[in-house]
Amino acid sequence: MPRRRKPPSPFKRFNSSPEIIRLVVMMYVRFPLSLRNVEDLLAERGIDICHETVRQWWNRFGPLFAADVRRQRASRMHGFRQWKWHLDEVFVKINGERHYLWRAVDQEGEILESYVTKTRDKDAAQRFMRKALKRHGPVEKIVTDGLKSYPSAMRELGNTDKQEIGRWANNRVENSHLPFRRRERAMLRFRQMKSLQKFAAVHANVHNHFNSQRHLIDRQTYKTARSAALAEWQNLMA
Repeated sequence: MPRRRKPPSPFKRFNSSPEIIRLVVMMYVRFPLSLRNVEDLLAERGIDICHETVRQWWNRFGPLFAADVRRQRASRMHGFRQWKWHLDEVFVKINGERHYLWRAVDQEGEILESYVTKTRDKDAAQRFMRKALKRHGPVEKIVTDGLKSYPSAMRELGNTDKQEIGRWANNRVENSHLPFRRRERAMLRFRQMKSLQKFAAVHANVHNHFNSQRHLIDRQTYKTARSAALAEWQNLMA
């Protein structure tokens, strides 16, 4: 029986070590830092790289790391019951034009899906929910705000009875926008829908990986969870 060939390393032909590349991508995506902020912080550690190298590494390795994180979390959370989703949309300006970033969050605050559209109508809501349902399967309850596009789209999908609307019922997803908003300000906005969609997806997976619900646990438990998340990150694409 022929031996299966080992896939080539994504770090091949790069002069820097995988550890440095993982550190650079984590700093840029996870924290509200600019490209030059990352360059300066690494210089203090004796790592001399250009801010354009930070841009190239995040563009190349960010989606790879995010996909690896998503696969690991999917296998670890197999059988976890997602009984409630929270849906919401925020506007994001691209070259001065208003676009909309739709997000789905489960009852534990896990970001399930991010989707960028130019409009906020029924068709956009339907495409977003269809994509989320295809990837994550059926759900018992879907919490939304009062936007009329949601019931119209859910009527087309046949799950109108699952919708739930309340004055403060959607705070879970409203609060989940805050880390992305802080990150957006540091990046000085976006210039293309494609780059917004790419960064939103990568940022969501990295945020899920390091989000330990610190306000709900004691410090020792948080330190243990943080160390485990960092150890897993350092082994990505190993």
